Amino acid sequence: MACRISELVVDAADPDRLAEFWSKVLGYVELGREDDGSIEIGPPGVGFGGPQPTLILSPSGDPRAGKLRLHIDVNATDRDQDAELERLLALGARPVDVGQTGTENWHVLADPEGNEFCLLHTRLQPL
Repeated sequence: MACRISELVVDAADPDRLAEFWSKVLGYVELGREDDGSIEIGPPGVGFGGPQPTLILSPSGDPRAGKLRLHIDVNATDRDQDAELERLLALGARPVDVGQTGTENWHVLADPEGNEFCLLHTRLQPL
């Protein structure tokens, strides 16, 4: 037996804002809200337990210290990398420098709260 990643939990100063951003990036929908202000988003019609993990945006007032030790990588499914980069930037992502050389075939971006993520080059088939 092995485990599967079912959820990724991201601390957020503004869970609503991040839920909106990541829902648009991933094509996710809101699945639920908790009394503590956490918002869970996931694939429409599937939700928790499907082939893709859900995201939980959990409210936190703690300041982030340094570079994230874990980040999300995304791949386009219906367009090339350049077109997807334009879409992500229009949604509010911004380029960040974490020491890239400039020869990478991926882009390092940050979500509206500064959490780094990478847009990889390979186009994946949609699920």
